[in-house]
Amino acid sequence: MKDLKYLAAYSIPLMAFIGLYFKGVFVFLTPVYAFIAIPFLELLLPVESSNLEEEEVNNKLNKTFFDWLLYLNLPIVFGLLIWSFITVNTQSLETYEFVGLIFSVGIVLGTNGINVAHELGHRQTSNERFIGKALLLPSFYMHFYIEHNYGHHLHAATPEDPATARYNQSVYSFWITSTIRQYFSAWRIQSKLLKNSNQRFFSVKNDMLWYTLFQFLYLTSIVLVFSKAVLLFAVLAGISGFLLLETVNYIEHYGLLRLKTKTGRYERVAEIHSWNSNHIVGRIVLYELTRHSDHHYKSSKKYQILNCHDNSPQMPFGYTASMVLSLCPPLWFAVMNKRVPKEMIVKD
Repeated sequence: MKDLKYLAAYSIPLMAFIGLYFKGVFVFLTPVYAFIAIPFLELLLPVESSNLEEEEVNNKLNKTFFDWLLYLNLPIVFGLLIWSFITVNTQSLETYEFVGLIFSVGIVLGTNGINVAHELGHRQTSNERFIGKALLLPSFYMHFYIEHNYGHHLHAATPEDPATARYNQSVYSFWITSTIRQYFSAWRIQSKLLKNSNQRFFSVKNDMLWYTLFQFLYLTSIVLVFSKAVLLFAVLAGISGFLLLETVNYIEHYGLLRLKTKTGRYERVAEIHSWNSNHIVGRIVLYELTRHSDHHYKSSKKYQILNCHDNSPQMPFGYTASMVLSLCPPLWFAVMNKRVPKEMIVKD
């Protein structure tokens, strides 16, 4: 029965479906649930920092149930998208309803789309990676697969990593720097991969070209099938989705930097280079994303067996509450700056 707790990850798209069905003020049900109700629950419930025993780990790894929980997000996400497109295209919505649906769908694209894609992108089977890349499509972030796997996990917690926020950098500044730098970093990584395999730029092995084509076809099909209003909706929902991801990136590594060894190289990524949270609700609705240090320690580890490390820096709040806090930089700095180890702080 304990395994069923991850069904709670579907509660966010459920709120979006309810809002889409009833409309009116219900279109804001998803953001209210995600950023008010969940943080409130996490304040009431105790944190859960226990780890699994070896026998439990083996048991959970042998259950395909945990994998299917991820796979089912594909029809859920695209089902929500298609229904929202039809609604925007055929019904006369008030401006506030249009805006509310953008945020609701965007949140689902970030949590049940990009977040699940992140988990599947580390898997070894091509089918799982295909699902992961498909879930990145509506947020126009297919390049995330390349940059995250070949860039972020190599450079995390260093100035070279676009997805690591600097000490005293606001989340709004980070949105710009991380989004732009990750995209161009993905192209640089792709160029190196092509060069290493003796492939030309215009090659079937150039995944970045394929990602660009698929995302262009996605938007083109919306224009051909629906209307300009739906195109605007899809673009804004996609932007909302990847900004949600970037906000998560912001809180995950804020101010944490790997030190250099005597040889001039960075020390290996350790448990101290990611912010963690053991608040139970955030853990299950985000498929254990909040146990981020263990993910960086061994990226191939499946979400259901990730551990908590005692020496990992812990957030005072859950991930969702921390994301809300980050939107007010003075408060964020007041709470988090004193938690960043002094030896990691780089003075400008």
